[in-house]
Amino acid sequence: MTVDAQDRGVRVWLVPTPVGNLGDITFRAVEVLRGADAVACEDTRRTGALLTHLGVSRPLVRLDAHTMGRAGSVLERYPRLAYVSDAGTPGVSDPGAELVRVALDAGGDVEVLPGATAFVPALVLSGLPTARFTFEGFLPRSGRDRRERLAAVAARAETTILYESPHRLADTLADLAGACGAARRASVTRELSKKFEETARGSLAELAARFAEGVRGEIVVVVEGCPVTDDAGVDIADLEGLAVDLAGQGKSARDIRDLLQAQGLRKNDAYELAVRAVNAARTP
Repeated sequence: MTVDAQDRGVRVWLVPTPVGNLGDITFRAVEVLRGADAVACEDTRRTGALLTHLGVSRPLVRLDAHTMGRAGSVLERYPRLAYVSDAGTPGVSDPGAELVRVALDAGGDVEVLPGATAFVPALVLSGLPTARFTFEGFLPRSGRDRRERLAAVAARAETTILYESPHRLADTLADLAGACGAARRASVTRELSKKFEETARGSLAELAARFAEGVRGEIVVVVEGCPVTDDAGVDIADLEGLAVDLAGQGKSARDIRDLLQAQGLRKNDAYELAVRAVNAARTP
C-alpha cells in the first residue's frame, strides 16, 4: 500500500531511548512519544515497559527487520508515527533506516531527535584517538565478508568502533587479534549507564584472554588504528594526536607546524596537520 504524504500529513520521528539508565530519556523525547498517533518499535514488550515507566499511553506497533515490509500500511493508519529501537538512537544498526526511506519516498517529513547512543560514550571511554573514527556496526558472522571486513579494520589508520553480541565477543576479539596483531590496543565497553558498566582496555590479545569465557550485556568494541608512517618512517597518527593537543592548548598553526617538523614530519604535511587541528579546535 502506498502512502499519500500530502493528504495524510505523514511525519516520522526517530526517538532515542536509554541504552541502560532510564533517566537518560529526554523531556523532548517524552513529549514526542505522547503526541504521536502511535509508537512503532522492534519489541513491543520492551517498549511497552518503557512507555509504562514514562506514563505514556499510545498504540504500539511492531516494526522490526521481519515486519518492516508493512511500514507503508502502518503510516497509512498512523501518519504521525514515533519510532524507537530497543535502545539508543534508531536508524543505526537497526531497521529504523528502512522506515526513514519509506517515509521520504512517500514525500513525508522525518525528524531525528538527539539523544542516547552507545558508540560515542564507548569511543571516548576507550582512551584511543577520537579525532577520526569509523563505525563498523556488527561484523558479518562468517565467511569471506567477515574476513574482508577484518582486513579493512586492520589496515585502517583511524579508530574503529564495532558492536558485538555477548556470545560472539570472544571469537571476534580473537579474530581481530589475528587480523590486526595481538599488540593492537583496544577496549571493550559493556552495560553502558547500568549498575555493572565496565570498560576494559588493553591489547587485543589481553582482551581476548579476559573475555574468553564470555560476558553479559550489550557490547561496544573500539580498536586502535593501524600506525601510518610517511616515507621517512614518521608515525602520522601519533603526530595527528599531538597537533590536536597543541591546538587545544591555544598554539598557532605556525607553532604547531614547527613542532611537527621538529618531530621529523615534512613541511607541507606538518602545515596541513596544523591547520586541520587549529580549525577543529575552533569548531564549537
